[in-house]
Amino acid sequence: MNTYPFTFDPGQPFIKQASDWIADVFYDILPEAGFEVRDEQIYMAFQLEKAYAEKKTIFAEAGVGTGKTLVYLLYAIAYARYTRKPAIIACADESLIEQLVKPEGDISKLAKHLNLVVDARLGKSPDQYICLNKLDVVRDDATESDVYRDIYAGLPEFVHYPDTMQSFYPYGNRKEYPELTDGEWNRIGWDVFQDCLVCPQRHRCGQTLSREHYRKSSDLIICSHDFYMEHVWTYDARKREGQLPLLPDHSSVVFDEGHLLETAAQNALTHKLKHSLFESIVVRLLEGEVRETLALAVEEVILESDILFEKLAKYSQPVPASDRKEINWNEDLMNQVGRVQAQIAVIEEELVFESALFTLDDYQLKIVEEHLEMIQIALNLCRKQDQLISWVTGEEADLTLVIMPKKVKEILNEKVFAKKMPVIFSSATLSVEGSFDYIAHSLGIDKYLAFSVASPYDYKEQMQANLMPVLPGVTTTSGASLGLLDLNAVNVQSERVLGLLDQSGGRALILFSSIEELAAFRQSTQNFTGYAKYRMLYEGSAEISHLISAFQQDETSVLCAVTLWEGLDIPGPSLSNVIVWSLPFPSNDPLFASRRAEAVNAFEEVDMPYMLLRLRQGMGRLIRSREDSGSVSIFGRELDQPDVRQAVEQLLP
Repeated sequence: MNTYPFTFDPGQPFIKQASDWIADVFYDILPEAGFEVRDEQIYMAFQLEKAYAEKKTIFAEAGVGTGKTLVYLLYAIAYARYTRKPAIIACADESLIEQLVKPEGDISKLAKHLNLVVDARLGKSPDQYICLNKLDVVRDDATESDVYRDIYAGLPEFVHYPDTMQSFYPYGNRKEYPELTDGEWNRIGWDVFQDCLVCPQRHRCGQTLSREHYRKSSDLIICSHDFYMEHVWTYDARKREGQLPLLPDHSSVVFDEGHLLETAAQNALTHKLKHSLFESIVVRLLEGEVRETLALAVEEVILESDILFEKLAKYSQPVPASDRKEINWNEDLMNQVGRVQAQIAVIEEELVFESALFTLDDYQLKIVEEHLEMIQIALNLCRKQDQLISWVTGEEADLTLVIMPKKVKEILNEKVFAKKMPVIFSSATLSVEGSFDYIAHSLGIDKYLAFSVASPYDYKEQMQANLMPVLPGVTTTSGASLGLLDLNAVNVQSERVLGLLDQSGGRALILFSSIEELAAFRQSTQNFTGYAKYRMLYEGSAEISHLISAFQQDETSVLCAVTLWEGLDIPGPSLSNVIVWSLPFPSNDPLFASRRAEAVNAFEEVDMPYMLLRLRQGMGRLIRSREDSGSVSIFGRELDQPDVRQAVEQLLP
């Protein structure tokens, strides 16, 4: 795998030789295979040459159809072989990962036409794997479907019989169960409250085995933004625990759809605290012969934690149109946070004495100490309300406290961008009014290279765009998206959407801003017999790449999705109609609520930029080749506002 795809001269700079080979690929090799020579690709290749030669961060803004993926893949593979370290390709989500590695995807194209054997392995997020403990619970429940018992019976033999003499291999990822709905998968998929480090089944867990597999890649490891950020934040802790980091040392990083990285970074730094999990961890300190003072301290911290969550339930109020509750951080609640922290500090002091006596298992002790440190960090954030986004979910008996830092740029700068390593941001939407300063500042990037190339497609000829404001007389709920309107309004719009589908004979992607919107539309389609002639595919009803494949193969089908505003690449007639159900303004979640609160003009500074960026991405799903044509129809009650309509019209061809 370490053989260079060109004759290497050790007396010459490697990157220059790689760049010359890549130029030959685009000028000669791919055109001979029927590919079009694109000036944008050549230009991007020479820009990336500088980033790799100088080991710098670069913002590579390239429009749809520029072939940017082929460029960064060629550099990443060549540089990985030169450094003997794999490159990381971090995509915005799991569906984009599948797009990259599908049989007709760009990696397969390069392997075929350049006669390369590319070692590309997937580093999927933990929630994409079966949790054996959760599966044991549901399969033993007589009221549950037999599907879970069938899944268990179909697991590899080494899962059922640990002493089986056979090779171990990765298994149990979401894609292997395409027919499961998201709800069914969530019953057995890993979640954040699983304590994997002390799980007795971890050595035969599919997630664990997958890590052993992808870590051995010599060319590419493909993961999500979330997973890469999780690797960054847990790197030091896993080292202290004697665990391997989630990802191996790597030669370069490509952030595909890099404009979404900040959100992934914040999500990875989010702390979720639950009393029941905390109790289950600290009681491990009572296993074996421990001193009475430690036992009393453990009992006291469990009591104080229980009181804290009781007070969180007391001082939180539901947020409209959301499953979260807003916390009133008053003096009583802050005092209780202090009492929990003080009691944790007592335990930490006791553990110093206890460790010297060797009465506790060393591995268990490390796990508990690491968990206590994490809780102290999270609770310390509660004392810095100006730097904090927090909320609770669930009911009093099963409350979860969620704590997220507002800004992550300092940590990103230290952990990612300060390293001497090529970091590539690739997206069609990275700049704001021609400047990359906004994204650079938000991510803590001090020095960077940047370039921008437009799409080669003729959108005026290939795309017809229609604005579809809410019809006169259709009432709306103030401040609500169409998914939260009365049923009459949803039915009216569903009838209009059916008319658009009839014009294109299906072949449509319908994009929604929220799961609630999609659910409201799905329910309303039952009122119109016209929808029966189309195969309607709904995100959440099956594994996402399975739905995308079905949509592409069944030409007249209709795909309804919430997460496919970016990355979906389906050239040809199967996608001839993009319908935007509502303008994609940000949801009423804590992150955007915090940004709005800090803005002078929240609508102009937060809501509009986000909406326009996402709308540009959604419209970009339509035209994926020079032969494509079709229509984009954009619904939105906000189109009645002159400033919104004008901004949207500027995006249209």
